[in-house]
Amino acid sequence: MSTLLKNIIRFVLFILVQAFVLDKVPALHQYVKPVLYFLFVLWLPFNLPRFGLLVIAFVFGLSMDYFAGWPGLHAAPCVLIAYVRPFLLNILLPQESTELSYVEPSIKSLGWAPYATYVVILTFLHHTYLVLIEWTQVGDFVFFIGKVIATMAVSLLLIFVTEMLFFRKAKFRTNAA
Repeated sequence: MSTLLKNIIRFVLFILVQAFVLDKVPALHQYVKPVLYFLFVLWLPFNLPRFGLLVIAFVFGLSMDYFAGWPGLHAAPCVLIAYVRPFLLNILLPQESTELSYVEPSIKSLGWAPYATYVVILTFLHHTYLVLIEWTQVGDFVFFIGKVIATMAVSLLLIFVTEMLFFRKAKFRTNAA
């Protein structure tokens, strides 16, 4: 399956799962909201140009906003993690290594510790910004910190369960077009 087709299918599936499954889960607690959709941005190929990555993240976030009914709520955090992602990958990826030959970030391409660091940092940024936008209505700092930590914990659990259940075959980059 081509990378483009695979990412289009992921785009649709992540939006449908978030909008029609996870957003319909009854409130687990006032602090906890299961969020998984942003994993689409984390799984995008390494070789996307930065501007393309930002545009894809914006369109993806805007699509989530359509289902959430709150314009900008999901688009802004998606663009933020898309902006930070290349810088973080430059820090985490060895510059003179065979790992650069993989197509997209995964446990296999980065290794457990760097992949976990990658996911935790971008999840923290995404959720902090997302909850910050929601928090402007509430204004309680303890609520803000509690919601960031609780939502992040649930999201990280969902991400690593998704990684284990849906094994992604690591593809190598080749010199052939």
